[in-house]
Parts: sequence; C-alpha cells; structure tokens
Amino acid sequence: MSEPTPLLQATGLAQRFGARTIYRDVSFSVAPGEVFVILGGSGCGKSTVLRQAVGLLPPTAGSIEIAGHTITGRAGEAGRAVARRLIGVMFQSGALFGSLSLLGNVSLPLEIFTDLPPEARDAVARVKLGQVGLADAAALYPAEISGGMAKRAAIARAMALDPPLLFLDEPSAGLDPITSAELDRLILDLRDDLGATFVVVTHELASIMAIADRCLMLDRNAYPDAGGVIAIGDPHDLAANSTHPMVRAFFHRTLMPATAGEP
Repeated sequence: MSEPTPLLQATGLAQRFGARTIYRDVSFSVAPGEVFVILGGSGCGKSTVLRQAVGLLPPTAGSIEIAGHTITGRAGEAGRAVARRLIGVMFQSGALFGSLSLLGNVSLPLEIFTDLPPEARDAVARVKLGQVGLADAAALYPAEISGGMAKRAAIARAMALDPPLLFLDEPSAGLDPITSAELDRLILDLRDDLGATFVVVTHELASIMAIADRCLMLDRNAYPDAGGVIAIGDPHDLAANSTHPMVRAFFHRTLMPATAGEP
C-alpha cells in the first residue's frame, strides 16, 4: 500500500536575517490526518518555519509544497493562490479583530474568499463556532471573553473555509493547565471528527505529549554556524530512547549537561 501524498512537504529550508543564519537544512513532511508538532527552545526558529510554511516569509533556501502545489520561489505564485484555500492559521495571540463579534471574526474569511450571501456566511460561522464549543458566544466581542475562548474562536476562524491543513502557533501560550488540556482535547476531536491535519508550534511539554503523532525538534546550536533539526519522530519514543543531550533535556525537563571546559 502506497504512502499518502503529504499535505505539507518542506525540503532544505534555511532562513537568514542579514549575516545571521537562523537555521538550515530543515526538511519534513506532514501526512493527512496527522498532528505534527514543531518544538524546541526559545529562539530556535519554530515560528519562523511556520511563517515560511504558510507563505508569509519566503525562505532563504529550500522549497515548500502544500498538497502538491509549490508555494516558494517565482514559480510558486500560482501555488500560493491555491494554497490560500487549503490552509487555515491561528496566530499566537489569536489576532481577533476587537471591533467584530466572534461571529463577525469567523465569517470574515467567507466574506473575503467566497460569494456567499451574508445569511449563508453567518450560518457557516455559527457551525464553526459550535464545533469549537462557542455556539452560545457568537454575539460576544474579544474583550468580553477569556483567553481560552479567544483561542477557540481563532481556531474556528481558521476553519471557516474548511481547509484540510491547519496551522496553530503556540495555542496553549498564556493558558492555565486545565484550559490548555481542554484545548488539546479540542485539537484531537477536530482531527478525529473532521479529518483535519494540524501543524502546531509549541514548547509546552504536556501538550506535545498529549496531541503529537510526530514532532520535529529544532536547536539553534545544531551546527557551528546555525540551527537545524536534531530530532524527528514520535515524542514518546524520543523521550524514551533519544541519546541526544538536548532532546533528553527537553523531554525530561532537566538541565543540559556541562560541556568540557565549563566551570
């Protein structure tokens, strides 16, 4: 039986800002129905990889395909146009528009990208809010809701066009442990009930172990002059079997061992 075509294929990604190389040689693929987590320490380039994958930041080197459509380079213009309908993005802060109700926020992509009449847009938006447990909050504004509700509303907006691939940037950031666990459960339910595929950027260890089918770990010191990939695989397997000191320190919440010559 042949492997399914990846929804996301990244090959040889690199990113430089001026003379500084953040990472290089980052390659990975994401299969349909998978929850794929990008993790690592602060400053390793997790959110930068996400920005490249959604087409917001052209990589210095490498290529990205979404559902077989190249979105990088000059040849990627047509692919980027197609990809806009194939992906949904939840940004770290939620990025909800304060002047719009939750219903208005979720219906906005439908207003921009479809010809649906207003009543149909509102009906779809109400369905999406219901799917994230906010059916009774449609009339509320972002200033009137909790941080966890804002994250759910942002996921609903990302789902508005029924994209097969959803990107979540630090979905648990700033949430208490119970709300974080509820959000983890929501991600798994959406994967199981709707067949959605997720790429999640996070450093929250509990969430990683709860939701990730596979993870990609970046380290800003992977090479002498830049960061890169130090591990990829099932997080439970990496936690149990990896011998890489950074991987072990991350998954076991321990200090990195001192290197030779350190006091």
